Amino acid sequence: MPPRRKRAPVNDSFSQHVALVTGAGSGIGRAVSQALAARGAAVVVSDINGEAADAVVAEITAAGGTASAIVTDATDPAALTAAVAHAVDTHGKLTLAVNNAGIGGPTGLAADIPVEGWQRVIDLNLSAVFYGVHAQIPAMLAAGGGSIVNISSILGLVGEATAVPYTAAKHGVTGLTKAIAAGYAAQGIRANSVHPGYIETPLIEKAPKDFLIAKHPIGRLGTAEEVAAVVLFLLSDEASFVTGSQYGVDGAYTAI
Repeated sequence: MPPRRKRAPVNDSFSQHVALVTGAGSGIGRAVSQALAARGAAVVVSDINGEAADAVVAEITAAGGTASAIVTDATDPAALTAAVAHAVDTHGKLTLAVNNAGIGGPTGLAADIPVEGWQRVIDLNLSAVFYGVHAQIPAMLAAGGGSIVNISSILGLVGEATAVPYTAAKHGVTGLTKAIAAGYAAQGIRANSVHPGYIETPLIEKAPKDFLIAKHPIGRLGTAEEVAAVVLFLLSDEASFVTGSQYGVDGAYTAI
């Protein structure tokens, strides 16, 4: 029996690009990585869980795409520098980045949040995004330009009384993205933030689903693939005049 033929990418709109996706072992990062590879990009699948990253690479290559995995602790600046170096050394350059790694963290009113819980959320949900772009931008400049999408949240646009560190970190991502966009627009680098509502991912698997659904006028939770579709638009040449913007993918959560 002849070997099974690999499926070719759906189209090649990203065939000249190399992308780095953090937190890519599951959820939104996994969906973004798969969608980019299906459109011809070479994708660096970065995650703290090496087995999860390898599994996503296996899925991509089985479908005919190009990808490699690297284990990355996104709270470590040196690890993110190494991830960028891996992209350049393995695939020749870096032109796209999606900074997606994050956690939910402790909940409660501000005075009830443990300081160590605050620090952990800020480290991963905000500082790690800065560490990422700090390493990614020089490589993109060397490649002639690029596009960055930072995954924020609906709580990067509105507040939530019992999600204090998460809300603060995600608002920080929103502001950081605007500053990057303003600072590098003339040098060919675009930066935008995406703000998902509650999405069916492992991050909320233990959360009360009916309660969360009720927060969305659309009447359901979102999917990782729906978020990935917006991310890919922002990374693409179709969004060539879009930079410094905030895109909600939230089923009207922030509309009320």
